[in-house]
Amino acid sequence: MELAELMGLRPVPCGGLLVALTRRCPMSCAHCSTGSSMAVSEQPDPEHLLRFIGSFGAQDRPEVVMLTGGEPLLLPELAARLAGLARAAGSRVALLSGMFFARDGRVPDRIMRAITALDHFSASLDVHHEREVPRAQVLRALRAVLDAGIPASIHLTGTGPDDPYLADVVADVRRAFAGRVPLLVNEVRPLGRAAGLARATPAGPDGSRATPCTLAAWPVVAFDGTVAACCNQWTVDRRPVPRHLRLGHIADDDWQAVRERSLGSPVLRMLRAVGPQRLHARYATSPAPAGYCQSCHALADRPDVLAGAARDAGGRVGELLDRLNTQEQLAAGPAALVSRLGCARYAHLVESLPADEKSSR
Repeated sequence: MELAELMGLRPVPCGGLLVALTRRCPMSCAHCSTGSSMAVSEQPDPEHLLRFIGSFGAQDRPEVVMLTGGEPLLLPELAARLAGLARAAGSRVALLSGMFFARDGRVPDRIMRAITALDHFSASLDVHHEREVPRAQVLRALRAVLDAGIPASIHLTGTGPDDPYLADVVADVRRAFAGRVPLLVNEVRPLGRAAGLARATPAGPDGSRATPCTLAAWPVVAFDGTVAACCNQWTVDRRPVPRHLRLGHIADDDWQAVRERSLGSPVLRMLRAVGPQRLHARYATSPAPAGYCQSCHALADRPDVLAGAARDAGGRVGELLDRLNTQEQLAAGPAALVSRLGCARYAHLVESLPADEKSSR
């Protein structure tokens, strides 16, 4: 599974499932959005996770399961077991790692066994990670992953489109791998430990136009087993999760129940189609709070907006709205999605180079 295909599924409601295996991480990067470290111990109950992933049916399973953390490869045997269960149901499995294990440039056998159970492997790379694991060692380990037959990509983070670090890494990766390793390039967001490092997120549109929320497409299993409808870290970490963004808990619910709630929720359909600020503009009797995500969280206390969404996006009308919005985003392609949500200058790098272009390099 290549990165472009994985990202291409991102707008599909319940087309994927994000699973945070643990908040623990052996690195302490200054920009970490999750606040992960070895000093924290939060993680979902492994038996609950295995039961939840094991509840996938052949007709309703997500197309892809993304294992994240913290550092998911601190639990390589669990990652491999979850991958096996998901793949048995027909899902494909990807994993994002901070590459703590690559300090000597090799991949330990225990971790390679987990990686070879996957359909895609992604490495995080940025100036903060490089202070703990040198870039050359990360690239050497990635070559071993590719040699094992597993498609790989890099999740690269910088301060913005003009960050010289981004240009340097992109050139380095292209020299090392030609077009075999695509990149998803993002900008540091003011979340977790990065709250004091990054500029504030722009307030977003004023509600005069639709701005679909792709982050509300895939359910997320959080560190305590809560299932949220949004992967924004601010939502994943918040307790209680706003009612309209809470899909259940893996101790109590199976995948079918979570999927049904996500697909059937009128407010989630509207968020995916037009975004929270447009919802406020259309239905609210008072102004929306400033900020895109803030206005979404506020919906829990806006019965007028929730009633309007239920009226206009319930039943078959809402199903059609979800379908049309998904089709529009799929037609635009993965680079268009990354351009909107990531670093636009490098959005095209989400695609691998064509085979003829690779061979000419």
